[in-house]
Amino acid sequence: MEIFDDLAAEYDRLDGIFAGLSAAAWASPSAAAGWRVVDVLLHLAQTEEAVTATLTGAPTRPDAVTPDRGPVSVDESVDRWVAAERAGPEAVYPRWQAARRKSVDALRAADPHRASQWMAAPLRPATLATTRLAEHWAHALDIAGPLSIPYPDTVRLRHIAWLGHRTLPYAFEVAGEQPGPVRAELTGPDGEPWLFGPADAPSVISGAAGAFCRVGARRVAPEESGLTATGPHGAAALRVLRNYAA
Repeated sequence: MEIFDDLAAEYDRLDGIFAGLSAAAWASPSAAAGWRVVDVLLHLAQTEEAVTATLTGAPTRPDAVTPDRGPVSVDESVDRWVAAERAGPEAVYPRWQAARRKSVDALRAADPHRASQWMAAPLRPATLATTRLAEHWAHALDIAGPLSIPYPDTVRLRHIAWLGHRTLPYAFEVAGEQPGPVRAELTGPDGEPWLFGPADAPSVISGAAGAFCRVGARRVAPEESGLTATGPHGAAALRVLRNYAA
């Protein structure tokens, strides 16, 4: 399936970056508040292990995938998880390499029609793979940006743009706002138009797909994205847009 191939390709691109990092780079601050570069990769390794556990039924940390919705937020839960297992790159890097290979294998082998519980909702393997692509891409920005490493957009962003648009009803719900039909008219990195949503939707978000994905990843503010939002729900949709479920 294309999404699994694209997920593996994104992991390979990241692996190429990690392989060349110096000790100073691993220890430097990332754009994820409170995390060093090595901490970001630890988080990705932990969640990749959780993917495999979720798909195979193996034991996993219950608060990692379905954290307590009481006084501890999702962000607090994952931050505690990283703090509990913090280690150097000599341990974290090979851990992520092993975890990402196992997770892709598990996603490919899983029943494509069977949904597994992940974060806020049950997801089928293809959608779960899309969320993993979205998370790795967003955290790659957290690493590449501060280290001044080029990380150009690719056509794999189409999966992430689809996810952001597909989950708009959920995003509206989380924000406590009334949803409405929204069309996304985006331009991919290669100049190709990417269209999501009904053609007659009264609200439209238009602009660069990379900007749309960055807003959904909360890496760029809507007003700084260069995106245009029109119609009764366009501005609200851009404000609540998210590529993740938390």
